Amino acid sequence: MPRPPDPPAAPVLEGVRALVTGGTSGLGFAMSQALAEARARVVLTGRTEQRVQDAATKITRATGLVMDVRDERSVSAGVDRALAVLGGVDVLVNNAGLGMRTVNPDFMTEPAGFWHVSPDGFRDLFATNVLGYFLVARAIVPYMLEAGRGKIVNIAVSETTMRRRGFTPYGPSRAATDALSHIMAADLVGTGIDVNLLLPGGATRTGMTPDSVPNDLRATWLDPAIMGPPICWLASHASDGLTDQRIVATDFAEHPLP
Repeated sequence: MPRPPDPPAAPVLEGVRALVTGGTSGLGFAMSQALAEARARVVLTGRTEQRVQDAATKITRATGLVMDVRDERSVSAGVDRALAVLGGVDVLVNNAGLGMRTVNPDFMTEPAGFWHVSPDGFRDLFATNVLGYFLVARAIVPYMLEAGRGKIVNIAVSETTMRRRGFTPYGPSRAATDALSHIMAADLVGTGIDVNLLLPGGATRTGMTPDSVPNDLRATWLDPAIMGPPICWLASHASDGLTDQRIVATDFAEHPLP
């Protein structure tokens, strides 16, 4: 019986410089760790100095940087510092975001109608999840255009989550960032800059989930580490020219791309 083919070797990202927003925990930390383990140099960001430094000290080849993606001046200063640290940015991972628990801590067990969401809660979540993706990409892209290459990976969720009962404003915010990502890709066609969406493919054990979820249910959810292989592949030369795609981490785990 013939031996099945070996899975593709993990890419080596020597020389790759990556900026990961929201890299202090959850998916962002897992992706930062995977990129660094593949030998990329990583700058990870977060809103508070202590969390940023705590995360960065756990990852070799990573530097922590305080940046509030909601604030244009903070983003501009943060991108300037990242460029100074890395000497350029080849890969932007737009990951920083807020989840439903910021407007309804019990959203999994007691979903609330959209009319119960405060306008301030709606604005703050959209400012982080949508405006944040725009501001950071807007600040990075001119440098990528000058270099003639680059990769932007926008972290996404399943389309069912975008329409789920009780998921205002999180669901609409992720629908907006999906649309934004497609437009980014279209605007950057022919520039050497690829733009893709990456999502886990299921509920994931992160700080965005409510504390009230039973442990037996939480145990069935995905480990954030599932994002490691696809983010490393998207950061590598193997994905050059692939743009405007939705990559699902669970599908990638079953059928890795060459």
